Amino acid sequence: MRLSLRTWEVRLGIVLVAFSVVIYSVKYLLLGDPENTYQYIFNALGFLPINVLLVTLILNQLLSVRAKRERLEKLNMVIGTFFSEVGTGLLTFLSNHDPRLAEVRQDLVVTNAWTPETFSAVRDRLRHHTCSVVIDDADLQGLCRYLTERRGFLLRLLENPVLMEHESFTDLLRAVFHLTEELERRGDFAGLPESDIAHLGGDIARVYGLLVGQWLGYMEYLQKNYPYLFSLAMRSNPFDETASPVVR
Repeated sequence: MRLSLRTWEVRLGIVLVAFSVVIYSVKYLLLGDPENTYQYIFNALGFLPINVLLVTLILNQLLSVRAKRERLEKLNMVIGTFFSEVGTGLLTFLSNHDPRLAEVRQDLVVTNAWTPETFSAVRDRLRHHTCSVVIDDADLQGLCRYLTERRGFLLRLLENPVLMEHESFTDLLRAVFHLTEELERRGDFAGLPESDIAHLGGDIARVYGLLVGQWLGYMEYLQKNYPYLFSLAMRSNPFDETASPVVR
């Protein structure tokens, strides 16, 4: 690509080079001693590669940290939108049909008193919990309707390039979208064979397990960065039987 004199980078470069020429010319005219001027120029030129290297490394690191922070912020905004539109309602539905929820319910009632160590300990305990969901034909129909109505939203999320940097959330979206397709293509859930019900149960359990993990991570992020959003999330906790959006 040919450089244009109209670009600000080229104009800045010309100005800086001209400024250097003027400074050395003034030094030569006022102080004389051309040998000293030439020696200073070559000394400066000799140190220039090292100077560029140091500045590049430091600036590169600072810019990389800033860019990573900005990407993380955008990513968590997307995750928050997912839970607002789909995730929290889906988690409520699935947890209500989890026959083993009582084993871990208290572990998932997040409060302001939780520390990073608490979140880490809960994650460790959840690794030993098998996420399972027991649903009937009517439940499958309702789940299909819930996900199908949000299919467009899920598709738009999958198209967001920022999600490529968050593998676990991308896996969750793929699992949710796959479950949506599985349910949508059946249409009628009456009289499904046991083998097919078991297959759907596996897809639902996959979504449920990934969803719980992402929800816990998102709650930790909100507690650390956005207390007012965390307050509403606590009052909307799908695992807390006493949860209420009304502040008491």
